[in-house]
Amino acid sequence: MSLVNKAMVDTTVVILAAGLGTRMRSKRAKVLHRAGGLTLVEHVVAAAAAVAPLDRIIAVTGHQAEEVEAALAPLGMSFVRQVGQKGTGHALAACRERLQNEDGLLMVLYGDTPLLSPVTLQKLRDLQSASGAAATLITTTLENPSGYGRVIINDKGDVTAIVEDKVATPQQKAIQVINSGIYCFQAPLLWKHIVELRPNPVSGELYLTDMCEILTKHGYRVGALHIADPDELLGINTRVELADADRVLRERKCRELMLEGVTIERPETVTIDMHVRVGVETVVEPFARLLGSTEIGEECRIGAGAILESAVLADRVVVAPYTMVANSRIETGAQVGPFARLRMDAQVGADARIGNFVELKKTKLGKGAKSQHLAYLGDSEIGAGANIGAGTITCNYDGHNKHRTKIGERAFIGSNSTLVAPVEIGQDSYVGAGSVITDDVPAEALALGRGRQVVKPGWVKKKAAK
Repeated sequence: MSLVNKAMVDTTVVILAAGLGTRMRSKRAKVLHRAGGLTLVEHVVAAAAAVAPLDRIIAVTGHQAEEVEAALAPLGMSFVRQVGQKGTGHALAACRERLQNEDGLLMVLYGDTPLLSPVTLQKLRDLQSASGAAATLITTTLENPSGYGRVIINDKGDVTAIVEDKVATPQQKAIQVINSGIYCFQAPLLWKHIVELRPNPVSGELYLTDMCEILTKHGYRVGALHIADPDELLGINTRVELADADRVLRERKCRELMLEGVTIERPETVTIDMHVRVGVETVVEPFARLLGSTEIGEECRIGAGAILESAVLADRVVVAPYTMVANSRIETGAQVGPFARLRMDAQVGADARIGNFVELKKTKLGKGAKSQHLAYLGDSEIGAGANIGAGTITCNYDGHNKHRTKIGERAFIGSNSTLVAPVEIGQDSYVGAGSVITDDVPAEALALGRGRQVVKPGWVKKKAAK
């Protein structure tokens, strides 16, 4: 087993995610707010997965514990409940019964720090593993450190104390090196001495910062990993900070995609979620939104203002401006939009054409089929090469149940046709413009479902005379 792999196996991560987050002024737990398309705590779990397997990542939950656990359970991690909000030390101590017999390293993270990078956590783990210190904490420098605990470091680079801002002397307040609250401990030493934490005389809470003083008092070293970018340690406490984090995450995502060969026009206007994948030579125009688990192939073009949510696009697909595609798939060479809408497992075949103001819902459009203007196609299966005229509607709902429409290959549906489901239009058949079709149409037939036109010459004069 390599040293890196062994370190990963021997590392446990505890994510503190039990807090109320009162400054968010929200009914939702703070860690469940979203930035970059994921909840705050999901970002932290993703970073933690770089240093520990998911079955060794534990979230400490409290406020809205059921909702937090439901959001994270699919990832394969586990949970410990903190009963009562009695500080960070109390939250970590809630894990003692489960973890006190484990060796290796224990890393403590927070569920509201979405900008923390996997690389930083790997550096923290490796430094702690190699240093022999009892613990290592992450520090950074702030121009204005007001409100943060100051880190006192000796000539050897070891941490001797963490002084909270409200009790710091003027000399200590001048220190710009601050404590991030992120630690990596030798697990046996942590669990041995965490019982020595005492309630803060002002708040009555147990603070994890006191562990540095406790370990130092027993003769152990506490090291520091100093990182240059303080933004990476940003904890989200307000919606202003949430917006800042969202902006940073999306800037990172755009940069990542552009370096991989994607053209993004005016990236500052584009919204791309973290899990989105885009192939090389694809162009994303201004103000597009690529959300959820969207996957886009190579050489595609995503038009201005288009919104794709959990959509799958094959290669060389064109999505014209202001088109919405949700939970749907578009095959190679197809063109969709502008102002089209695809939703609820719509499927567009290769080289098919969907034009302006056409909506597909639970509909499969075959290879090379076309619906170029002003149509609603719901609960339908449309064969390859079929042509759907402007204004066509599949009437799929009878007031109680949904019914399907099936249109065969190469069928021609005239403009302004109404197809009342359940109904089947055979291959190579024609439906005359303006028809209401309530019965099946066999292959290679012509169906007309409209009243015969009547013309009365001179009718206007006769009406006026009366």
